[in-house]
This record gives sequence, structure tokens and C-alpha cells, in this order.
Amino acid sequence: MLHSPRTVSEVMTHTAVAVGLEAPFKDIVALMDQWKVSALPVVEGEGRVIGVVSEADLLPKEEFRDSDPDRFTQLRRLTDLAKAGGLTASDVMTTPAVTVHPDATLAQAARIMAQRKVKRLPVVGAGGLLEGIVSRADLLKVFLRTDDDISDEVRQEVVAPLFRSPTDTVRMEVSDGVVTLVGRVKDTSLVPVATRLVRAVEGVVDVQWNPPGAEASAG
Repeated sequence: MLHSPRTVSEVMTHTAVAVGLEAPFKDIVALMDQWKVSALPVVEGEGRVIGVVSEADLLPKEEFRDSDPDRFTQLRRLTDLAKAGGLTASDVMTTPAVTVHPDATLAQAARIMAQRKVKRLPVVGAGGLLEGIVSRADLLKVFLRTDDDISDEVRQEVVAPLFRSPTDTVRMEVSDGVVTLVGRVKDTSLVPVATRLVRAVEGVVDVQWNPPGAEASAG
């Protein structure tokens, strides 16, 4: 069985910078600049996340500074025009916040980011309380695993359990995260199975099969 996938709690930033509902517009901009982040969670009470304010939420104030939008633009950009007049976090934030739980896998968090087109996610625990922040950069940390580390896991948890036949001769190489399996196997139906399992190992960039002769290759 493969190792349990890494979770958001293992890579997230536990010290999360957040703002309250009444945080002034300029203070939000200053915090983003100070901490070099593109978005901040908005919290109330003991730290319950109720929204997120991002650079995109703040830009309408600059965009519409010296313009007099026509009727069509007013109807089409109603939300942005409202944010252009905002003074505090409650005026400009996007709500409800797109969040993730600390026990979510990195793959799950990556899918949320891609689907919702966000660069970072507040990590919330019980009661929606803020526990940290996970960013795109955090999710990419799995690719910092060494080739030796990846090789050990693939050998122990994929190659050894699957290819037990005395006639199976599978050897493996890992270079820059790309796993190459070379060899002849008795049951070629195991090739795509092994490919899927290897690809699921965190830190693997790609999987290649180079069996000798006319052996089946993975799809």
C-alpha cells in the first residue's frame, strides 16, 4: 500500500495574516505589501473566516477612479463598481470564502485552486476557525523530494509487490522526478496498473516504460 498522501497541514503556513471586517482599505493594501501576499482572509469573532479580500477585490477602486461608466458597464460590473466605493474589508471582500480543511490532500487543494481560480486558500478547522494559509508554492513542495527518496518508495511499494514472478525483471531509474521502468514482465496487464501507482507517488513528474523487445507499454 502506498504511503498516505501528504496533507495541507504538512505544508501550509501556520502563521496566517488576517484582517477584521472593519479593516480600512489602505491598511489592507499595506498588509499585502508587507507580507508579500495577494490575498488576506477576513475573520470575525475568535477567528472564523467569513471572506477573503484579494488584489482583484481592491483593483476596481483604481480602475474606476477617473471614469464615468456607461449604463451597460454599470449593469455588467455592478459588483466591481460597488467595491470601487468600498472603505473597509467588509465592503470589498469576496464571500463566502473558498477554504480548505487541514486534512485535505495536496491534490484536493490543487483542484480547488484550479477550479476556483485562486492562488491561496485559508485553511480552516472546526467551526471555520482559521488555522493557516496554503499557497500554490506550498503545494509544489512535493516536487522537492529527492530522486533517491522517490526511488525507495516506488521500489518498495510498487515494483516489489506487483512484480513477484521469477520471470519478471524490472529495474528502475529516477532522474529529476521522472521514473523510468525497464524490464520484461510475465503479466503485461500489470504495466498500466504500475504506471498509475507510480504516478500517484508524490514528487513524481512523469512515468516511462521501456520494456525490451515487443513488450506492452503503458498508456
